[in-house]
Amino acid sequence: MLGAMQDWDLRVTHLIDHAAREHGSREIVTRWADGSETRTNWAGIRHDALRMTQALRRLGVQQGDRIATLAMNHARHLVSWYGAVGVGGVLHTINPRLFDDQLEYIANHAEDRVLLYDAAFKPIIERMKPKWTTIRHYICFDNGEFEDWIGAEDGVAEWASGDERDPCMLCYTSGTTGNPKGVLYEHRSTMLHAMTGLQPSIFDFDTRSVMLPVVPMFHAASWGLPWAGASAGVKFVFSAVNDAAVLCELMNREGVTHSAGVPTVWLATFKHMDETGIDLPALRHAIIGGSAAPRFMIERLMKAGVNVAHAWGMTETSPIGTTGAMTWDWADKSFEERVDVKQMQGRVPFGVELRTVDLGDPTVVLPRDGKTSGALQVRGPWIIKRYFKAEQDAVTPDGWFDTGDVGIIHPDGTLQLTDRTKDVIKSGGEWISSVELENAAVGHPAVAEAAAIGIYHPKWDERPILVVVKKPGAEVGAEEIKAHLAQHVAKWWLPDAIEFVDEIPHGATGKISKKDLRDQFRDYKLAEA
Repeated sequence: MLGAMQDWDLRVTHLIDHAAREHGSREIVTRWADGSETRTNWAGIRHDALRMTQALRRLGVQQGDRIATLAMNHARHLVSWYGAVGVGGVLHTINPRLFDDQLEYIANHAEDRVLLYDAAFKPIIERMKPKWTTIRHYICFDNGEFEDWIGAEDGVAEWASGDERDPCMLCYTSGTTGNPKGVLYEHRSTMLHAMTGLQPSIFDFDTRSVMLPVVPMFHAASWGLPWAGASAGVKFVFSAVNDAAVLCELMNREGVTHSAGVPTVWLATFKHMDETGIDLPALRHAIIGGSAAPRFMIERLMKAGVNVAHAWGMTETSPIGTTGAMTWDWADKSFEERVDVKQMQGRVPFGVELRTVDLGDPTVVLPRDGKTSGALQVRGPWIIKRYFKAEQDAVTPDGWFDTGDVGIIHPDGTLQLTDRTKDVIKSGGEWISSVELENAAVGHPAVAEAAAIGIYHPKWDERPILVVVKKPGAEVGAEEIKAHLAQHVAKWWLPDAIEFVDEIPHGATGKISKKDLRDQFRDYKLAEA
């Protein structure tokens, strides 16, 4: 027997139709790299996206063709998200911070046909053009070319139709080992993810929300914000530069209530505030992801009245996996207990399932006891099944994807990440969390950044060393840092050595590159005692 409800395919063009129809006058603000600003609204974004759809059809773009972007956060980039999908194409956001060999690989592997780019990345375009074998059309966003290109169209058009399981977006992992891998999102998975993002425990969007996303639109689908934002009709405030002074000024002037970014964004914001004496903008909700946020960061935001949504996810999870939501007994908790909750990665929304398995034997599912640490696995309707063009599924026969993270699941379902499987330090048969060491270290007022890696030890197999970057003008010694760490971690976790450096290597997504750090210290020798 068939159901009695209307057929309405979950295609992402419904999002922009809704935003334009119900929230058409809600502003979209862009602060460009040259300091100029432009303003449009959701109705304007939809009109321009339809014109872009027409322009792509004139170029001969067919359903399923890949349309790439190499751009920062701005309204024209947002137009391209809906214009590319509107023609039935697959939006492919390229990270401009990747190395040339990675840029060459992913554009050719994706078989991109059209590339839209910011003028700031023209040197990359000129360098890579001879190596990109499938791209036939290059269009610049911000020199008048994009406006002229879509300006020839009238916007009287229809979105491409199709099945809700058609692909709509392609994002590649950063490729820290081997070539980057493509993650192909569906209309259906993206729509489910967008609607889930509206929940108070995740983005907490409603029509009053003013979102300044610092997470780039080229990174992990911008955490799904362009899709979820349309469904709620939020006001977006975009900045094409991630300068703390610019961001703070925009937040205060435009009445920003929500922001999203990696921990380094907030570190830069705090530094600017401390140097200038300005107050934290009147935020209501801060989403922090990409890497673990140190405790002092969460405390400072919470003391300023900001609800912190400490999130975990990855490109392969679209990327929402968990967020640090308030618990049912929140009102009864002390401030310190609330920070304890927010420091963990939180709980899953409906649609995501988590489990941990034994690091040595993945067939053994571990208990949710708040103590047992294991390899984290995940499944759900917006979780990857197979990488783009791969011949085999990336999941177990019953659908579990191995995230590469190590974590503990508490009895109430709260996830506490302790490390990456490739970064965990095994000393004398016991595990040491490099992440917990690092978070404890950056809590010291003189430490700007820290990274812990395992070094071969003749007796214990591995022992941790801590690599530290001092804050400008700060003076601190190894023994002082060890004394600070001793207040936060077990004695046998304390690093055997602390090395001070001018900088720690980072990958294309801004995360610390443990691979490069291990290469840097591959000849390091520890004492045998």
